[in-house]
Amino acid sequence: MAPAADHNDPNAVNSIFSNIPVSSADLYGMFGYPSDDKSDGEKVVLALTFAPLPKTGIFDRDMLYKIQVNAEPRHSIKLEEHSLKGIASYVDGLKDKYLRLKAAEIRVTFSTDNRAKVDFLGFPEGDFSKVIDTNKTLDITTPAGHKIKTFLGGRDDPFFNDLPGFFRSINYGPQYYRIPDTDPMDHRELPIPKTLLEIEDNTLFNYDPQHPGHGVTTKFYLPENAKITLDAKRYKTDAQGNYRLVYSGKDAQKGRNINGLVFEVPLAFITKKPQTDRIVRIWGESWVSKASSKIAHYAPSFWQNLWLGIASFFGNDPTTQEFNDNDANYNRVDTVGVPFLDAGLSERYDDRNIGANNLKLSLHFVKRFGHLGWGFGPSVTALGIDTCFDHDNSPVSVYKTYKLATKAFPRAKKCFFQELNMPDDSWNNSGKDIPLRRTFELFIPNLTSIDMDTTGTWPFGRRFEDQVATRFLSTFLDMKSGCGGQKCNVETLGDLSLWDKAPVMPKNPPNPLFNDAPFSQSFPYMPPPWPGGDIQEEEYEYRNR
Repeated sequence: MAPAADHNDPNAVNSIFSNIPVSSADLYGMFGYPSDDKSDGEKVVLALTFAPLPKTGIFDRDMLYKIQVNAEPRHSIKLEEHSLKGIASYVDGLKDKYLRLKAAEIRVTFSTDNRAKVDFLGFPEGDFSKVIDTNKTLDITTPAGHKIKTFLGGRDDPFFNDLPGFFRSINYGPQYYRIPDTDPMDHRELPIPKTLLEIEDNTLFNYDPQHPGHGVTTKFYLPENAKITLDAKRYKTDAQGNYRLVYSGKDAQKGRNINGLVFEVPLAFITKKPQTDRIVRIWGESWVSKASSKIAHYAPSFWQNLWLGIASFFGNDPTTQEFNDNDANYNRVDTVGVPFLDAGLSERYDDRNIGANNLKLSLHFVKRFGHLGWGFGPSVTALGIDTCFDHDNSPVSVYKTYKLATKAFPRAKKCFFQELNMPDDSWNNSGKDIPLRRTFELFIPNLTSIDMDTTGTWPFGRRFEDQVATRFLSTFLDMKSGCGGQKCNVETLGDLSLWDKAPVMPKNPPNPLFNDAPFSQSFPYMPPPWPGGDIQEEEYEYRNR
């Protein structure tokens, strides 16, 4: 079997590599949106999901999880010019704010009997803690009497997505081949053009009807002396001239579970000024105990082990405490804010997994977006849709990288500054004058911004039912007139009528339109866990064969 869900993480806990086990530090998703239930005031739904280890509903005591929360007024973003200088000016305007930002946080640790300690730190009502049972829906009462609905436990994975298809689109070797993270860098994203359509002679990644489970349920060894580069000549077509989409449209997480932290928090608890602080910014973090050596990249150093020995001698050994909730006992491993940021733009590098304040990566993102554009842009054009990326009318995807952001920027400029259209006006349920989001705003800083005057659907938050992977691809469409002279929108690539008319087989959207189980209308909203949805050790036996 292929590894379990591996959504968005640094390589230190990237279980797609054949030598790295699944880790409870592997964060899957950060969800946040205004609650539909306003019977007793405005509330915000916050949910952090991660690998279900040791088992679904059973939590790892070596882990500390955080949800960082900050509320502020809505600010309109004005750029002096639509240029690389304009983006740099935007980033500079954020620097002071995010260097000095002191977010409130919800911190969760676990005891040996699987109870949880929830710490609320930095909120207006002051710090307080509560020890609660897991796998139950409970109310936590704040010092001022607010009720915070809480569920900490196992659920069905709410991330419905064709991850193997995404990895085929970027020719990501470890998803399809038994590649350790110690292999050469070009064995990760192989130097083959990225694409939404199969490329002729791309035998390493094209769908093989003789091995339909390749990259989904099975992995192969990378063939000895395999040709890992490809100068694309044309897209592959069948006898009728149809292309083949690299996506299957199937939910790779079907039947899989997660462990998660879900809170429904009154806005009046988060901020003293709920009438003006209409944007709630959130991100999640996982921290692993320094006393644990389960993650090789974060094994305790000599000095950490010495400190642990001294602490134990004086009766303060964190490994024996009921709840080990001191930051000093942990190292941060994974962060999550914007969906697909790490896998799509940061390339999962550990040194780029720096949390919300990712401002220093802005020029890298320009270069990376240019690289992706040369792959996805021609694919979009071949489907009969206009792209915002300038690819010189290339008839096929091109493998091109950039050393300088100034070279990549002119190609991607239109993509960065165009407004991302929504399919209709239902997202703006307040009727207020709220500007559409633009691509450059999405990825810096690395956090989810929840607009309390909207439904909170992405990119105005992230609801469970949002197909964020397909919406991410929409950033390469010409939003102004790319769909037959009409406006495209963030749901265009999920429109079945588009695929019915496109010269492609099979006629499915890139990703599933719905989760493998329906979401509930009541808290905690995610469906109950699947029987047999645990991560099974036998899924990883192939590693040492």
